[in-house]
Amino acid sequence: MRLVYLSALFWFLIDQGSKYGVLYGLNLIERIHLEVFPPFLVFHLGWNTGINFGILAGGPEVTRYGLIVLALLICGWLFYWAKTGLTRPVALLSAGAVIGGALGNALDRVIHGAVIDFLNMSCCGIQNPYTFNIADIGVVVGALGLLLFSESGKTAA
Repeated sequence: MRLVYLSALFWFLIDQGSKYGVLYGLNLIERIHLEVFPPFLVFHLGWNTGINFGILAGGPEVTRYGLIVLALLICGWLFYWAKTGLTRPVALLSAGAVIGGALGNALDRVIHGAVIDFLNMSCCGIQNPYTFNIADIGVVVGALGLLLFSESGKTAA
């Protein structure tokens, strides 16, 4: 379980630190847009009240609280699965990545009412209209790791 805690803490701190750094250190809260290495890396501030790609955005306030509760339930389930069904180190690190990312975005919802997204990456003539954050990367990397490296045939429930 130590790997789960360390991974979750790493992703949570990197996520929250990066958000604080770009919002206040780079003053993205007022600048809104900063071309770092266009088009490959652009910081563009977005307040996401929904989930990935803005799904459920603009819904009632109860949606915000529902998403916070859902994130906490998923984290609890992942902790349980990690404790009872995961043994491979990479699977434990992956569970921690999902937990850390989910908690980072949940904290944004509690404090700001929305998730802070700021990364925008495009390449090769394809313009990406979406923004994301480090927590999102942790969730995706962790979910892929769990799909690829969790023990086959074992489930949490």
